[in-house]
Amino acid sequence: MAHTIVIFGASGDLTSRKLVPALYELHRKGRLPPQVRIVGFSRSQFNNETWREKLAESTAHFLPKTFDTAVWGAFAGSIFYHAGDVERADALASLRSYVDELEGGGGATRVYYLATMPRLYDPVIAGLGAAGMAGQSRGDCRIVIEKPFGTDLLSARRLNQAVHQVFAEPQVYRIDHYLGKETVQNVLVLRFANGIFEPVWNRNYVDHVQITAGEELTVGHRADYYDRVGVLRDMFQNHLLQLLALTAMEAPAQFEADAVRDEKVKVLRAIRPLSSEEVASDTLRGQYRRYRDEPGVADDSETATFAVVKLRVNNWRWQDVPFYLRSGKALSCRTTQIVVQFRQAPHMMFAGGPRAASEANRMVIQVQPAEGIQLHFHTKVPDAGMKLRLTDLDFSFRDKFAATMPDAYQRLLLDVMHGDASLFSRADEVELAWKIVDPIQEAWDNHHWPPIELYEAGGWGPPSSTEWMHRQEREWFDSCPMLK
Repeated sequence: MAHTIVIFGASGDLTSRKLVPALYELHRKGRLPPQVRIVGFSRSQFNNETWREKLAESTAHFLPKTFDTAVWGAFAGSIFYHAGDVERADALASLRSYVDELEGGGGATRVYYLATMPRLYDPVIAGLGAAGMAGQSRGDCRIVIEKPFGTDLLSARRLNQAVHQVFAEPQVYRIDHYLGKETVQNVLVLRFANGIFEPVWNRNYVDHVQITAGEELTVGHRADYYDRVGVLRDMFQNHLLQLLALTAMEAPAQFEADAVRDEKVKVLRAIRPLSSEEVASDTLRGQYRRYRDEPGVADDSETATFAVVKLRVNNWRWQDVPFYLRSGKALSCRTTQIVVQFRQAPHMMFAGGPRAASEANRMVIQVQPAEGIQLHFHTKVPDAGMKLRLTDLDFSFRDKFAATMPDAYQRLLLDVMHGDASLFSRADEVELAWKIVDPIQEAWDNHHWPPIELYEAGGWGPPSSTEWMHRQEREWFDSCPMLK
């Protein structure tokens, strides 16, 4: 089946930095379906040749190790461009005629990728409907929507309604690039393709779970956007809650889109939103000290660049097991990891054995950048009586598979073309996530608790974060994994 990928906002950064390099890599690996056409659409005045030249330059920049002029030459023949304004009905009608002509009257699966600013989602979707491009009798039709999918529950519902007026839910692919990462997908394989982990993956053996997404960089050129969004909307509503759902979900009957997403939705439904009093006790927020000096940030801004949220999944498997979600800018290093901290052994017979809860067994799933899995357990130190030491079994994707980890967009774009929505968010999933995040953001904005704390760049957030965990007789697993 032929495929036509129409990229709205084609002259933007996402297209040159992620989408076209991912499609080029799929072509280079021989994984693109046959007869793929890529049509760029934006207001910038390119023709086919000038856009191909621009993309050749940017793709070579972002893929210096794999870019090959001859391979690009073969790939570039499938790239086309059509200029137009997405907010003009006649431009969408012109685009339809252009794409119809490219397809030559044959059947094709069409993928509409919204790489535009979020405020243009509504007009693009409405325009596709008005131009008769949302449903095709001769082929399938799908739409890919980038985050942010709304800025709160109300706006997410409005966007869902706007989408559903034109596209049916099975046609909609809400993309979160975290779910395309190999290590995130491996969480499902780790849990449900092995018989040794699932029996202890529950409240009887797990003390708590930590999910951390740390970034070493400051907000930089994104300051104006970030100051209107903050860390909760930027990281928690999508990335961290998705990781929580994958960690906590039950096994689906089969690896099929709705079966997987049904189980994730059950997890989100089991999380009771925090009351305003619980927000004061179960969340922390911080701001790195020089944030207000960033261009576009107000001198009195209280936008959080660091946050901790404690959530509970109220079901039989996870009752009374806290899930600690943490994310921040200007931290010690760039890392995303899931830490499953197990309970201590019920009786320690060795005098030199562990006493602190943080010294119990743990599993660390490194999502990025040092993708892998570590299992921490106790061993006897040689020639030292019965002194014990916490050591680890260390699995590294790079070591075992001797390959560069593919960019997440490669997997996600291929799944869209194949019609597999397993790694994409469903409408109810998005709205449930906002139901969890909205009360926290509202309490921060309206009640100003907990108070925002300043922290120095290069650490792990405000010092109170460590003290807060100590009061719960737990410790953060602060680790900067080394790339091998």
